[in-house]
Amino acid sequence: MNSARDTATSAGIGLGSAIAVAISWSLHQSIVWAIVHGFFGWLYVIYYAFTRPGGLSG
Repeated sequence: MNSARDTATSAGIGLGSAIAVAISWSLHQSIVWAIVHGFFGWLYVIYYAFTRPGGLSG
């Protein structure tokens, strides 16, 4: 059971980083910013969702 949780966790981290890099690249077209945002992963995705019109905050 522990290995299943580890697999899901590593997949989630990878997905968050991929989404962050895609968002960052579409906004900035910068490799440096894409790397920085990919490092922070889900934190950047959540930040983006709260700060953009039509995001989580309405």
